[in-house]
Amino acid sequence: MSFDTLGLSAELLRAVGEQGYTEPTPIQRKAIPVILKGKDVMAGAQTGTGKTAGFTLPLLQRLSVDTTKKGRRPVRALVLTPTRELAAQVADSVEIYGRHLPLRSAVVFGGVKINPQIEKLRRGVDILVATPGRLLDHAGQKTVDLSQIEILVLDEADRMLDMGFIHDIRKVLALLPKNGARQNLLFSATFSEEIKRLADRLLNRPELIEVARRNTAAEQIEQVIHPVDKHRKRELLSYMIASRDWRQVLVFTRTKHGANRLAQQLEKDGLGAAAIHGNKSQGARTRALAGFKSGEIRVLVATDIAARGLDIDQLPHVVNYELPNVPEDYVHRIGRTGRAGNEGQAVSLVCVDEHKLLRDIERLLKREIPNMVLAGYEPDPSIQAEPIQNGRNGNGRSQPRKQVVGRSRVRSSAKRSTTDGHGPGPDRSGEQPTRSKPAHKHVRRKSNDSQAKSQHRHPRSAQSRERAALLGGRIREE
Repeated sequence: MSFDTLGLSAELLRAVGEQGYTEPTPIQRKAIPVILKGKDVMAGAQTGTGKTAGFTLPLLQRLSVDTTKKGRRPVRALVLTPTRELAAQVADSVEIYGRHLPLRSAVVFGGVKINPQIEKLRRGVDILVATPGRLLDHAGQKTVDLSQIEILVLDEADRMLDMGFIHDIRKVLALLPKNGARQNLLFSATFSEEIKRLADRLLNRPELIEVARRNTAAEQIEQVIHPVDKHRKRELLSYMIASRDWRQVLVFTRTKHGANRLAQQLEKDGLGAAAIHGNKSQGARTRALAGFKSGEIRVLVATDIAARGLDIDQLPHVVNYELPNVPEDYVHRIGRTGRAGNEGQAVSLVCVDEHKLLRDIERLLKREIPNMVLAGYEPDPSIQAEPIQNGRNGNGRSQPRKQVVGRSRVRSSAKRSTTDGHGPGPDRSGEQPTRSKPAHKHVRRKSNDSQAKSQHRHPRSAQSRERAALLGGRIREE
């Protein structure tokens, strides 16, 4: 089957051909005709199988049917993504496939200045790609109007829920037209009970599209486990990269601090390396990724924030320096290789502390991952397993942490996430939060009067209650 049989316009077929694609992937073959009919879709496929083009191409075609509106263009399609990198990737796809169509697009995410985004929105755009937090910033400043959205796409919906964006998603939904007045597309690499509940609320009689068993890795990815003691992981990683002449390696750690430390150690070993994670500025992340793609940087060390949205052509090697706490994250990590039908290799360095994490991953995959002990790096059987301290609870969510701020105790989980570039606060990507240091060594004890004052709350005005109901309360989709 070729793209010609899917019902796409000549302009879109021309753009697809210019990218060298002739045959659609399975998810594209199934999703594109359904979306073109205007139906809601709940689609699942392994990462790296072309989901982005699967919704971008029909979205562009549906919007291009009516381009007669003059003056400032209303935003007609909204694509929500969990991370900046994925937002940039989707925006690039919209630009590439829509180059021969009279449609405008924009991308907004945190970590960069907001004013250039405001200027572009003021000129009018048809398609907006956004991360939830920065989109709500624009909505709060009234620089974007979402009341005329015709198509809503939730890309990597499971990751958005994992990162704690469900409340932001609810706020965004409250700003959109009623559910029956728009087309809803939910794309995800994995499904969970939370995703099903979100789909029940968001979608109208959706068409379920799956091209493979749920929560599986692509078959063309060769997976292998190398048991090794924790204190020898870095030594083994350097040995494998150098002795096997790996020129492009994506390495995953659990924490930001661990990513920085490992990148520095690899540099000392003579391997060009850089780290990418939520504490890095958007400029630093962009430069590191560009250097990795160009070959200037040999090893890119990343946290799970990079497991989605990194689209690197023919990336040959992914290494799990540390296994993820959430089994589904393993699928997303190794999905950075073996993309678009290419072969890839996923290597995991597993110490005794991670045996339970490995069992959880194999239970999800419904298969055992081949195990190979490398000569000279045999694990010491006398070493006992130790608990993994990383700020996660059993459900893979970050634990609420209490912090002393001034004279009151607050929960850091109430703050905004820095994943989306909002400023201080816990990172919804699941990375280890960085503890802030107290401003003073000693905090004076409150008097009884001050304690009584702190317990007094002013009643909300009617306007405040209305705003709270819209932004923070429950919403009903009819």
